[in-house]
Amino acid sequence: MTASLNTEQLSAIARLVDEAQASGQSLPLPTAQHKNFDIACGYAVQDLLRERWRARGRRLVGYKAGLTSRAKMAQMKVDVPTFGFITADMAVPDGGICSTKLLSRPRVEPEIAFLLKPDIPPLLQTEADVLAATAFITPAIEIIDSRYSDYKFDLPSVVADNSSSAHYVIGGCPRRPDQVDLRTIGIVVLQNGEIVGEAASGAVLGNPVRTIVMLSNWLADRGEAMAGGSLILTGGACEARQVSAGDSVCARFQGMGDVIVRFAGED
Repeated sequence: MTASLNTEQLSAIARLVDEAQASGQSLPLPTAQHKNFDIACGYAVQDLLRERWRARGRRLVGYKAGLTSRAKMAQMKVDVPTFGFITADMAVPDGGICSTKLLSRPRVEPEIAFLLKPDIPPLLQTEADVLAATAFITPAIEIIDSRYSDYKFDLPSVVADNSSSAHYVIGGCPRRPDQVDLRTIGIVVLQNGEIVGEAASGAVLGNPVRTIVMLSNWLADRGEAMAGGSLILTGGACEARQVSAGDSVCARFQGMGDVIVRFAGED
C-alpha cells in the first residue's frame, strides 16, 4: 500500500502523535484533518514514529496486535486487526506501579503473550511454525491509551497512534506451547477486587497463535521479518476496562497464574 499523503505531511503527523504520547495530551484525528488519510497513511506514520523512537534510544523488543477479539472489534466498530511495536521502556514489572501522570485515558486488557526463540524462520506461515518458534507463552496485561479525545477514533488514526500503545505487564507462570491448550485458557479480570471481565483465550481469533501468523505475513508484505526473541502481545481477549489512579488490576489466567498492576497519579 502506498500512502496518499506526502512525506512532509506524514512527518508532521508523526511529530504530533509523538508529542501527544510523550505529554499525555490529546490530538485531533488525522482523518479529520486530511480526508484522504487512509490505512496506508496510518502505517506510514507509525513507521516514522518508530524511527523517532529509535533515534532517542528506545529499544524495540516486539510487536503488539490490536482488535483481534470479537469483543474488541465490536467495541471499536472495526473488523480488521491492527499491528504495532512495543519497546523495552513500556514494560511495567508484575505487581508494580504504572503512573497515570502522562496517560490520557488508560485502559487495561488481558492478553496471551508469546516470547519467541532467538533463532526463528523469516516467515511463520502456519500455526505449527509459530508454536515451533515459541519459547514460552505467558500471561500479560496491556495498558492501552488513545491520544484521541473521548477514546473515539477510526482504523487509520489508531494505527498512526501505534495501535494505542502505552505499557504492558507480563508475569504469572510462563508455559511451553505443549503445556497449554491455547484455545481454552480461562481468563478473569478483577479491578479493585471486583470481577469486571471474563473471557477465554479462544476469543482472540479462535486461537491467539493465529495472530502471529497474520503478523508474520503482514511483516513479510512490508519486506520485513519478525525478529528472533521478540515478545508479542496477541490482543485483548475481552473489552478494555478504563482505569485511573488508585486502581488495582489483576488478570487471572487458568493454569498460568496472575498478573497484577497498580495505578498511581505520580511516578
